[in-house]
Amino acid sequence: MAVSFAFQPLYSLHTGGAVALEALARAGAGEHSVARLLDDAARAGRLAETDVALAAHAVRQEADGGSAETLLPLHLNLSAASVAEGAQRFTPLLDVLDEVGRRPREVVLEIGPPFSRVRPADLLESMAALTDLGFRLALDGLGRGDLPLALLAAAPVSTLKVDGTLIARSPNSPNDTATAAVFESLLHFASRTGARLVATGIENTQHFEVVRGLGIRVAQGPLFTGTEQGGWLDGVTAPLPITAGPAMPSAAPGVKDFLKPATTLPATATCEDVREALASTERATGIVGVDERERPLWSVDRARFLLAFTGPYGHALHAKRSADRLADTPHTIDVEASALELLDVVADADWDRTGDDVVVVDRRGRCLGVVQVTEVVRGVAEAKVEEATALSPLTRLPGTDTVARDIDRRIAAREPFVTAWLDVDSFKAVNDNAGFAAGDDLIRELGRALTEVAARLHRVTVSHVGGDDFLVACDVDEIATLAAAMLDTSWSADGHPVSVSLATLVCMTSSVSSYRDVSKLLAPLKKRAKQVRGSSWVLGRPGSDRVEVLRGRGGRPGSGVSRPA
Repeated sequence: MAVSFAFQPLYSLHTGGAVALEALARAGAGEHSVARLLDDAARAGRLAETDVALAAHAVRQEADGGSAETLLPLHLNLSAASVAEGAQRFTPLLDVLDEVGRRPREVVLEIGPPFSRVRPADLLESMAALTDLGFRLALDGLGRGDLPLALLAAAPVSTLKVDGTLIARSPNSPNDTATAAVFESLLHFASRTGARLVATGIENTQHFEVVRGLGIRVAQGPLFTGTEQGGWLDGVTAPLPITAGPAMPSAAPGVKDFLKPATTLPATATCEDVREALASTERATGIVGVDERERPLWSVDRARFLLAFTGPYGHALHAKRSADRLADTPHTIDVEASALELLDVVADADWDRTGDDVVVVDRRGRCLGVVQVTEVVRGVAEAKVEEATALSPLTRLPGTDTVARDIDRRIAAREPFVTAWLDVDSFKAVNDNAGFAAGDDLIRELGRALTEVAARLHRVTVSHVGGDDFLVACDVDEIATLAAAMLDTSWSADGHPVSVSLATLVCMTSSVSSYRDVSKLLAPLKKRAKQVRGSSWVLGRPGSDRVEVLRGRGGRPGSGVSRPA
């Protein structure tokens, strides 16, 4: 049976760029379906052999030109029954990965249903062995398959893929109670375990808005595969267009800030053509071979090429031959990506040739120029040094600009989020009674505690406004953990007990328009928190006068305050 593969991108709903590719098997014309092939293999007792052979075939096709995004992780589909047969079944896949120059770390094995036909202990043992080999794992079909919760809790996975049937339940509103509750629990689980949650089967813009409103950050589906939406074109992925809105500010430089002109040749060029191009200019660190649409098909590193070409018999062996014999598959990055995204992708791919050119492409995959990882690293380091000069000398935390940028980015991406204002009650009295040194020590302790929470939750941004005031932005499911960390601690200054106040504003999709709006709405909540005795936590929402007192004692009559927690 003839089987080929299409490579469907998984898109970041933050940046609009592809973050991975999934190999989808397709039967040849007039052939039975791939599902039929796997059913026949299962009946013959050869399911694992067939499943792994298909995965190996996908790797080989991708390496032969099925996709130009070679820095992106490759997702391969496997059934739970195949995986449960043991890691020794994956030797053919490892052999092909070695043959094409890919590492297991660059591959995500998507394990799909049915799960009820395998022993959980066998599956978990095999999954552990596969992670030891370097593979990353995903569980597929959440919401459609028969995945036991005990297996979900124990599985060593980096990605969870939610079936599109859950999104289809509420095509008109992101606030469908049942769907929102399911996704909130999955988001919380993913946040606690460090896994990536992916929404699949996104078929239309309504589904897209629902997913983004629920706070999901990665999605894939038919909506992104048509040429009008910027999906894959002849195997080349392109970035997802972000819907209109204010520009997303970033403290880090972008890839375009390091862009240099590329020296290009037709993909049909010979090795002699490459030598002449390199000889004509010393500035070219490499050559990019492009097709008739200006899309990169191969790249040549100057030093490695000249070493091979000018060595013994090099000219005789290579001069008239196609240049791609001494070339590498091009590493590409979208022109709108940030410098940190480039470094993340390079680290994710475990790429060791960081001195090579990375080809910068536009939405159509066309070559716009090149950047070098070493220059990007230096530029990011310089930006970090500049950023460090703006840190508070007391807490080493950034000022309000950092949280302001994060809030404006979340608003532009239409993400639900929480902004929090934390400060010390009667801080002047602390300085007057315990002294300025004790007051400074207390502020340092608060800053350290917030920094530790931010490191643990990953999506928390913290700034030191000044004095005893701290500003925080985080995901909705993270605020309870942050509040517990700060309010369950017994704070003191030189032995004198101290209480703190936490004012929080929950901002759902489109409920606020800017950081300035958020700061105006947060100010009265801070004042209200000060009216509650002891360490306090109050919560409000844009457009509502109701203020909930979630921690602390007392409240003014008639203020719309809920029963204290």
